[in-house]
Amino acid sequence: MGKRSIVILLLLLIFQVLLVAAQNVPASNQDFTALLSLTEFWENKPPSWVGTDPCAASWEGIECTNSRVTSIKLLSMNIKGSLTADIGTLSELETLDLSYNKGMSGRIPDEIGNLRKLKTLSLVGCDFSGPIPESTGALNQLTFLALNLNRFSGNIPRSFGNLSNVNWLDIADNQIEGPIPISDEEGPGLDMLHKAEHFHFGNNRLSGHVQDKLFSSNMILKHLLLDNNKLNGSIPDTMGSVKTLMVIRYDHNQMSGEVPSISDLTKLTDLNLGNNKLTGSLPDLTGLNDLASVDLSNNSFNSSGIPSWASNLPYLTTLSLEDTGLQGEIPNSLFKQSSIEAVKMKNNQLNGTLDVGNSSPNLELIDLENNMITDFAQENQQINFDIILAGNSICLETGADSKKYCSKSQSTSTYSTQPNSCTALPCSSNMVSSPKCICAIPYTGVLTSRAVGFSNIRNTSYFKDLENGLLSTFQSLYLPVDSVSLSNPVTDTATSYFSLDLQVFPSQSDRFNRTGVSSVSFVLANQIYKPPEFFSPYYFSSNDSYEFYAEEPSSSKTNTGIIAGAVASGVVVLVLSILVVIFAIRQKKRAKEFNPFANWEQNNNSGNAPQLKGARWFSFEELKKYSNNFCEANTIGAGGYGKVYQAVLPSGELVAVKRASQESMQGAVEFKTEIELLSRVHHKNLVGLVGFCYDKGEQMLVYEYIPNGTIMDSLSGKSGIRMNWIRRLKVAVGAARGLAYLHELADPPIIHRDIKSSNILLDDHLNAKVADFGLSKLNDSDRGHVTTQVKGTMGYMDPEYYMTQQLTEKSDVYSFGVTMLELVTARKPIEQGKFIVREVLRVLDRSKEFHNLHAIIDPTIKHEGNPKGLEKFVDLALKCVKDHAEERPTMAEVVKEIENIIQLAGFNPNAESASTSETYDNVSGGKIYHPYVDEDFAYSSVFPSVKVEPQ
Repeated sequence: MGKRSIVILLLLLIFQVLLVAAQNVPASNQDFTALLSLTEFWENKPPSWVGTDPCAASWEGIECTNSRVTSIKLLSMNIKGSLTADIGTLSELETLDLSYNKGMSGRIPDEIGNLRKLKTLSLVGCDFSGPIPESTGALNQLTFLALNLNRFSGNIPRSFGNLSNVNWLDIADNQIEGPIPISDEEGPGLDMLHKAEHFHFGNNRLSGHVQDKLFSSNMILKHLLLDNNKLNGSIPDTMGSVKTLMVIRYDHNQMSGEVPSISDLTKLTDLNLGNNKLTGSLPDLTGLNDLASVDLSNNSFNSSGIPSWASNLPYLTTLSLEDTGLQGEIPNSLFKQSSIEAVKMKNNQLNGTLDVGNSSPNLELIDLENNMITDFAQENQQINFDIILAGNSICLETGADSKKYCSKSQSTSTYSTQPNSCTALPCSSNMVSSPKCICAIPYTGVLTSRAVGFSNIRNTSYFKDLENGLLSTFQSLYLPVDSVSLSNPVTDTATSYFSLDLQVFPSQSDRFNRTGVSSVSFVLANQIYKPPEFFSPYYFSSNDSYEFYAEEPSSSKTNTGIIAGAVASGVVVLVLSILVVIFAIRQKKRAKEFNPFANWEQNNNSGNAPQLKGARWFSFEELKKYSNNFCEANTIGAGGYGKVYQAVLPSGELVAVKRASQESMQGAVEFKTEIELLSRVHHKNLVGLVGFCYDKGEQMLVYEYIPNGTIMDSLSGKSGIRMNWIRRLKVAVGAARGLAYLHELADPPIIHRDIKSSNILLDDHLNAKVADFGLSKLNDSDRGHVTTQVKGTMGYMDPEYYMTQQLTEKSDVYSFGVTMLELVTARKPIEQGKFIVREVLRVLDRSKEFHNLHAIIDPTIKHEGNPKGLEKFVDLALKCVKDHAEERPTMAEVVKEIENIIQLAGFNPNAESASTSETYDNVSGGKIYHPYVDEDFAYSSVFPSVKVEPQ
């Protein structure tokens, strides 16, 4: 071979090596360059941002799917900088949330419109300015858009009308001007947003008429907030066709004309039309029985008496009819309504005698300043609420100045969360004594209601409900929150907004880390916390940036010059003599990575894979044949993983084939690991793996067929199987035995990591079988725990594991304890924001029969009378869900306890779950549902850093 041929060959080798290397650059490196450019001039970036792969290195606030950046959540991190055009190159981005970084400023680049997969865009409480780009309208996957509390100007982009999936649209508290756009020959408008439930446009500079076309019966709006703008013209008649409306605010505008009929808006809770130029008669609110607050003040209505509806709204707490032309006497029935708290009717022509006898115990204020009241029936009686009659005839008499009700002042009342049965501690600088009397540095801000449904701040139950709801939400999401405190309730007279100072205290530390602060902020910015109706809609604004983070790992800043230099040096030192070796090694490695089963000698006669213990290898063609070409008729389940098909092997054995979709496939090595794990565990209470398929780009698992669905299916009624008390005990002991086998007899021990009612299946005899080992980990560490990324299902997850990332067998015990409580109550772990463990503890009273559990146990077993062993079973479940792992029993101890309970109930714990004398009901009347469907879970997109599996 000549020298020229050798040179050409070597050049070809160099080209091929470089080509292979380029093809194997991690996909996330495409996004690394974009992130680097985007944040080049940002200050206070998270210290974990080092290296060149934001996905593999787990950059704080960055989440990835298939090595592509899909989420940026950097809330309350004191980041300073701006968004540049580079944001548009993160093509897989689904969530962008930079809320509460007051140093983020400048304009939003037009390139934001390139993020076609974006579902959440939240920039609450920053300092962005300039117009909102028209290109935002190209984000047709967007469901949540929150740009409030900035300095945006210009008009509402007409292109917003293209956001056909948007549910939440909040641009309040900016400087946006001009009309509200509607669709016409010039383009789209907001009337096209038929999936929107929230129009929050208050505190801007909007002007012009609100067009009739804006509203239609196709809309599902709940909150229409147009307050504190410069809108004029009449209120559209068409608004009355949007029957879903709950809150309407047109106050502090220049609206004129008569109020249209809104008699069909029977869900309305808050109506505020105050401070406009409305004329005609007061609107007729008869029949709007959900109304809690009505404000029609400071308009030019025709003179009239107090309307009859004012005394006949059962949930009305606040009635404001100041300066509305009212005249005549005040009916005593107005003050007798059980919910009424404040009546404000100053600057009218009301006369006669004021009679407040037998008034509501909730009444706090009657303000009748500047009317014509001549007498007060209860003048010499003790009144426990404020009455203001200054400027009335009764207060113009000689000596009336001494009357308390002739003063304009009101008694002051405030609120602050009190210590919880402890004494507040004196704390050092920057620290505050929490409600649990622990010195810590809280995350602080202001919680504001845009339509508060109460007036009596002496009624502390309102604030207690808010505190309990906030704490319950944080803790149900396993955030590191110990307690919350509310204080300083204030009503802003200019906007009618009601605010409270909020302090959120950390748990297990005297301060939050960055992730803790960002997670708490995310719950509030993205409306994850759902407040009681009397405080909805709300928003949160943070105080000064949280700067006292818990100790974080040290790091150095990424230096792009060093990275580039290293790459260049690597190419330079690539000598020809090594190229051939590198090329050969890389090719061999690629082949192995492509197929980790390449070294498994497959016996074509038996189909057995020698490295596995009992699991069979199937070809794609075999499973295609056995499942009748994967036909729809053979589909028995579907979910995020893919589809599950019923199949019949040549032996006649019925199996379930779980076929992964392309989007959910694991890496080949991970798939191999899972198969090896499943093939080595064999127990009658564990679902058996029959085999697998890794052929023609497919990943399939073949399980034994389990006909009677999951525990969750039975408890919910989905499977049609009713389980009595003894049946539930036997299911519990079966599942516990399966887990005990994994923990104590498997070598090395296995931690399941995703125990829940939907992962425990019931065979044809209702024997329990633990399933789904996709998240399982081998506990082969001498330390007794495995340090690993947090994965699991919300509501079942061990809080200690969540906080420490140290997984132990006791983590499974916690999840099993939650499942035991499901068996007792038939409730989901998190239902309507309530956590099952706390709900059981709330009603628990060990001094009463059955621990006072009748209020919460499943009616199906309640009807059995007095289930034997119920109290002991609940006590055992509560031991399993202790906060600290060391306080929980082992699974072997759990098995023993349940066996004792079954014996107490008069049955043999070792008998088969169903026998010829024991039957069970299937009330579905037809098809039995199957256990292979992934259920949706509401919190799965809240914190993607925690892999949340469906319930």
